[in-house]
Amino acid sequence: MAIDPASPVPKYVQLRDLLLDWIVEAGLSVDDPVPSERELGARYELSRMTVRQTIDLLVSEGKLYRVPGKGTFVARPKIEMPLALASFTQDMLARGYRPGARDLVRRIVPASGHVARMMDIEAGAPVHHIERLRTADDEPMAVERSNIPVSIAPNLDSYSLSGRSLYEILEQEFGLLLDSGEQTIEAGICDAADARLLGLAHGSPVLSMQRRSFSNGACVELATSTYRADRYQLHSRLNPRTNGG
Repeated sequence: MAIDPASPVPKYVQLRDLLLDWIVEAGLSVDDPVPSERELGARYELSRMTVRQTIDLLVSEGKLYRVPGKGTFVARPKIEMPLALASFTQDMLARGYRPGARDLVRRIVPASGHVARMMDIEAGAPVHHIERLRTADDEPMAVERSNIPVSIAPNLDSYSLSGRSLYEILEQEFGLLLDSGEQTIEAGICDAADARLLGLAHGSPVLSMQRRSFSNGACVELATSTYRADRYQLHSRLNPRTNGG
């Protein structure tokens, strides 16, 4: 395949598609090197600036990554963020990853006005506040911050979350089966604290998620999470249009 100079599609976009096809056809795996900008420019008769624009785009999309002084390499595929009520542990196990967690903060605090409104509880009511760094195959993936009313899980703070899903503990130890939920996901910018935990540069793009989980109509958990945008993507199945839709 070659670049079509007469095409209305910009050359750097054409090169992006050609490179992605070549990576698949050549059977390249994660961490395999791709040709240098000089080689790609000569192969496709493109300027160094155009090639660099393509590589920058693929790096920003999480398809490639650079190592200064060594070159450009194939990145790990992004993980699809589930648009369903599932724990991080369950989701990673289903995808063949080894889930992990590191406790950052576990304490009982009075519910702020925002938390109280979102959970329909009294302002100042005690809640378990849990902050954890979530990993997949030891790679940092997300920072999760959960709030759970003490009234429905009185001694939750006595249970270890090491190697165990929070949702599993809520169900097995407190009889709280999470049967519904709602979540909002939007683009965000990583602050300095989360950037250090996730191994990102301050100001890197992230996916910010807020989720409310329910059991028998009562809000059991209010969670806010910061996910690495370079390792996650959203995927949704679209239903057929209905008449008049």
